[in-house]
Amino acid sequence: MKLRKELWFGLTLMAIIVGMVILFTPWGHLTNGHLGLIMLALIVVAIMLGFPTAFTLMGMGVFFAWLAYRSVNPDLAVQQVLDLMVQRAYGVMSNDVLTAVPLFVFMGYLVERSALIDRLFKSLHLAMADVPGSLAVATIVTCAVFATATGIVGAVVTLMGLLAFPAMLKARYNVSVSAGAITAGGCLGILIPPSILLIVYGATAGVSVVQLYAGAFFPGIMLAGLYVAYVIILAKLKPSLMPPLPESERYVELPAFAQQLAGRGRHAVVGVARALRGGTTVTKRTAAVQLLIMMLPALAVVALLAVGYRSATAPEVKVDTTGLVETGAGLAADAEAESAGSAGQSQAEESGTGLQEPPPEESGTGLQEPPAEESATGLQEPPPEEPKALAVPPGAEEIAPAAPESAAPATAAEPAGRLPVPTGFWITLGVCVAALAYIYLRWNWERHEVFKRLLISFFPLTILILAVLGSIVFGLATPTEAAAIGAFGGFVLAAIYRFLEHWRTARSNGRNPASAVMATVKELGAITKESSFLTAKTSAMVCWLFVGSAIFSAAFALLGGQEVVEKWVLSLDLTPTQFLILAQFIIFVLGWPLEWTEIIIIFMPIFIPLLTHFQIDPLFFGLLVALNLQTAFLSPPVAMAAFYLKGVAPAHVTLNQIFGGMLPFMGIQILAIVLLYVFPEIGLWLPHVLYDR
Repeated sequence: MKLRKELWFGLTLMAIIVGMVILFTPWGHLTNGHLGLIMLALIVVAIMLGFPTAFTLMGMGVFFAWLAYRSVNPDLAVQQVLDLMVQRAYGVMSNDVLTAVPLFVFMGYLVERSALIDRLFKSLHLAMADVPGSLAVATIVTCAVFATATGIVGAVVTLMGLLAFPAMLKARYNVSVSAGAITAGGCLGILIPPSILLIVYGATAGVSVVQLYAGAFFPGIMLAGLYVAYVIILAKLKPSLMPPLPESERYVELPAFAQQLAGRGRHAVVGVARALRGGTTVTKRTAAVQLLIMMLPALAVVALLAVGYRSATAPEVKVDTTGLVETGAGLAADAEAESAGSAGQSQAEESGTGLQEPPPEESGTGLQEPPAEESATGLQEPPPEEPKALAVPPGAEEIAPAAPESAAPATAAEPAGRLPVPTGFWITLGVCVAALAYIYLRWNWERHEVFKRLLISFFPLTILILAVLGSIVFGLATPTEAAAIGAFGGFVLAAIYRFLEHWRTARSNGRNPASAVMATVKELGAITKESSFLTAKTSAMVCWLFVGSAIFSAAFALLGGQEVVEKWVLSLDLTPTQFLILAQFIIFVLGWPLEWTEIIIIFMPIFIPLLTHFQIDPLFFGLLVALNLQTAFLSPPVAMAAFYLKGVAPAHVTLNQIFGGMLPFMGIQILAIVLLYVFPEIGLWLPHVLYDR
């Protein structure tokens, strides 16, 4: 019955679109612009009917391009259409930005199929056991980390539906809240870098992918933080929806040495310090290794503070510009005045830059020709009793006399001491010290084991992701190079994790641990093969979509559809705010029947040319679109994330329950869009700082 309702909704929507085309099209005097609008409406209907998007775009683009060319010259229409197809396909093939897509997708599939996320979720679940709504919070954090590794909404929602949904239902969590946390967290991959959507938008809109990644960083963190805050507040206000975990779910098995030391005290740091002094059966080597692991948070904080101190107190480099004149400063106005005063003067007397041609006795630089006895530098040696300044063109400032050879060059940096330590650094230092004191005062043996699990599962994947994003954002590597590093890092992590799993299994079963190597190689080969096939499939879909979109957009432009849309929007006399609201509303509605790929590839080329008229930054517009498309993924009745989760959920979970859980998170997404619009520096501050936009 539910599917029939969805079917009726789709048929009704298609009937409305077709009806509007029939009613509002002036069939008596049909122009090429009207054909372009008809093509735009028909493509939406065809995609909703289930036709392959890429080939539907190509088919309609070819047919309507043939109509456009035929209206000009019927004899050349077929040849021109074939030329158009070749040119557009070659343009997509030569787009270097798209090379990063298969590499990021490959990294995501490797991480997904290597059981890394299973370890990550269990570790976060134990680490956040004392937080209200801990399972839902762990789910959102895991989704955020996994989203940065894959960026594929369907993969994240499906995998978390298999891992987290049964655990939350077993802990008597509300079905709707559990479903909402999984679907909302899974959609974070649309926004959080390295998002495939941002790459596609950058290639479509001509915006730097590097700047898009930098701009999307803080909005993504903001949205994930709003999700977590909502879950914690809801769990505090209504504990029945997310009851605290029982002790059995918080139990952490301690190793033998920890059980021995735990008998002498619950505090792990004190116990390890005692073991280092001797008097226990635990070896000093084991105690030293455990103490080093315990000190890792403090060492990481000290390293970050040291870097922050050097950056905050770095001296300002002051360059001595004495005697230097800015190129062209003050010369243009004088040249223009002289040109106006000598109306009959020929143009040959002036240089190509508008400067006056020097007289024959002067050199090409405007300096006096030196006599034969001058130095090799071409400057006249001034007599000791009367130093002379060099001649300069009219209007320019006088250049200082030549300095002796022993003097420093004019651009030498003046030495300066370090700047005073800013107040913000001391505040950060105090917060870090207080946080470390709180952590180490509560560092018992159970927390020590949870930290070691996080060290194995959470931190390696996080470091890989931060390395990939950091190399892109700070300009150390292009997106394609960083994607290659990420794919290789994902492969290495998969190999290490699978080897450790087989090694433990071999030891527990009494087999030779060397057999773990062969088992790892065999399983890693299967994982790589499957990930490669899935990557080729996904990448081919994206590239064919680009080819189809390029042909479709060309046909739309040939028919004058873009011009019709621009005239209609400009005739409304909208303000930039009203245009943004209109554009985001259209994108939100299109998110019901269409995937984000179709929306970016088909409809962004319609909006992008209008941004210049309304003085809207394409980077800022892209961030709003990315947030908006997350809302579209969660908006009933055609919410793709809901159907992904329904496919792996238990039979008793209904679509209405999933929809009910998504609605509050959709409201949070709308709040995030409003916050980003009211405070655009959330998304634009980092690109401004890093790239001086």
